[in-house]
Amino acid sequence: QVQLVESGGGLVQAGGSLRLSCAASAYIFIFRAMAWYRQAPGKQRELVARFTSGGDITYADSVKGRFTISRDNAENTLYLQMNSLKPEDTAVFYCNAEMGAGWPDYWGQGTQVTVAS
Repeated sequence: QVQLVESGGGLVQAGGSLRLSCAASAYIFIFRAMAWYRQAPGKQRELVARFTSGGDITYADSVKGRFTISRDNAENTLYLQMNSLKPEDTAVFYCNAEMGAGWPDYWGQGTQVTVAS
């Protein structure tokens, strides 16, 4: 059973930065892709950024130019650098790992990000 543990969330003023980390209990190169999702109160969970094993990266339009996803295979860790944060970025951020081939995804427990105006 793979475990994903997020950290780095917190309260920040608008315009500030945070760096989220997702530590995996397995070698992350085995995953087809890893991603960050977020869920704001009363809203559906949405994809923020995704990083495939082939190196392809996609971002939600709302975070392009502000957020950067990266990974460290040696540390089995996925990161999300978030700059120029806005109040509308307030949400619980979740780490996701895709196994593919019909296997269920793995999810972390989430980390709260709150951006004050």
